[in-house]
Amino acid sequence: MKATEEFYRSYIDCLNSRNLERLSDFIQDTLTYNGKNTTAKDYKESRLAEQKAIPDLFYHIELLVTNEDTIACRLNFNCTPKSEFMGIKPNGNKAIFSENVFYKLKQGKISSVLSLIDMDTIRKQIG
Repeated sequence: MKATEEFYRSYIDCLNSRNLERLSDFIQDTLTYNGKNTTAKDYKESRLAEQKAIPDLFYHIELLVTNEDTIACRLNFNCTPKSEFMGIKPNGNKAIFSENVFYKLKQGKISSVLSLIDMDTIRKQIG
């Protein structure tokens, strides 16, 4: 397994284990998320908010392509939001959706995240 793939799988393990104190091992102190500047602290708080809204949130890697400084991944989710998620008030139903996400690495850590989630699919299921 390539080093970048191992790095990414460890990052996903960090998210799935809810061990967000380790996020600093994976992300730069400042990074961009969908073109907007953010800090590691804000990125962590966003992940915490997602976990609070979706207690059964689990990142399942469907497809993963890596090279030295770029990661492309399709993540699958099958979860039940309990409180507002991405501006949608849940109705108690399960949400099954995918995220296509691209990462750039700088000095061995994530410096940029580009994420695309099919919000219409989520709205139809839980909105």
